[in-house]
Amino acid sequence: MGKEEKELQNFFTQSENSIDGLYWDSKWKSNQTGWDVGKATPAITTYMAQYDNKNSAILIPGCGNAYEAEFLVKSGFTNISLIDVAPNVVDKLKEKFASASQVKVFCGDFFDHQGNYDLIIEQTFFCAIPPNRRNDYAEKMASLLNINGKIIGLLFNKIFENQGPPFGGSSNEYKVIFEPYFTIKIMDECYNSILPRANSEVFINLIKK
Repeated sequence: MGKEEKELQNFFTQSENSIDGLYWDSKWKSNQTGWDVGKATPAITTYMAQYDNKNSAILIPGCGNAYEAEFLVKSGFTNISLIDVAPNVVDKLKEKFASASQVKVFCGDFFDHQGNYDLIIEQTFFCAIPPNRRNDYAEKMASLLNINGKIIGLLFNKIFENQGPPFGGSSNEYKVIFEPYFTIKIMDECYNSILPRANSEVFINLIKK
C-alpha cells in the first residue's frame, strides 16, 4: 500500500454514526483532507470536455473544494450547483465563487436536498457515506435527476483495510445498488485515474431509468 493510500485511510477514525457536518468540518479545519487531490480529476474533466450542453443543470454533492466546478466555469457551463455538509467549506466556496453567477452553493445534508438536475458528478462523495445508506443514495440520486439524467464520475473499486470513511467496495456490489434506478452504461476500470488511485477506481456513467 502506498503512502497516499495510508494517509487517506488514517484521516478517519470515528464510527459510521458520527459522520455528520461537525465531523467533516473538523477535518477541514484541522487540514485533515486526504481525499482532496488539489485539482479536478482527469477522468471527470475528460468526460466533461466532450459534454455538449453547457446549459445542463449540474449538481456536485459533497463537493469539498469543488475543483470540478472551477473547471466547469472555465469551460462555459452555466448552471452548476454545489452542496456540502461542512459549514466551513461552504463559506470558502461562497467566497471562491462570489463572482460566478452560474454557481449556486448550498450548505446541508445531501439527503435533504431538493432540485432537478440533468447531470450529477460523483467524486469521493459515495465513499464518504456509510455503506448502510448506499441504497438511499441511489434512490435520492434518481429522485434529483430529470428523465434520462445521468450520474458520471468515480467510485473506489477496492476494499480499505481500516474502518472508513472512505468506504470501498466492488463493481458487483455497486451494480446491485444502482440497477433498480439506473441503466448502467459504463462501470469500468478507470484508465486515467490519478497515480495514487491507479487500478483502484471505476468510472461510472449511469442513466436514470
